[in-house]
Amino acid sequence: MWVAVMFDLPVVEKKERKAATGFRNALLDMGFEMAQFSVYMRFCTSQAQIDTYCRRVEETLPDGGKVNILVFTDKQYERIISFHGKAKQDPKKSPDQFDLF
Repeated sequence: MWVAVMFDLPVVEKKERKAATGFRNALLDMGFEMAQFSVYMRFCTSQAQIDTYCRRVEETLPDGGKVNILVFTDKQYERIISFHGKAKQDPKKSPDQFDLF
């Protein structure tokens, strides 16, 4: 499963810019990767892990702005159609899961 955090935060005042940067850095520290400037994604292996990261994101929310968390499956992730400029990118592949024994 994938967790995407999408946000639109105010950045007019210096205090707001600092809060937005802090939020982005917190997402990176949690293991999210930047898909776009205000869209961060992370792969999770279980619903319990998803719940944990949703709580952590909620704990780091800045004042103001709008934040959405979207959860979707590996198959849905693989069907993302991406462009860089006008060039269509190769389909994404879900990361391999590790077996621990």
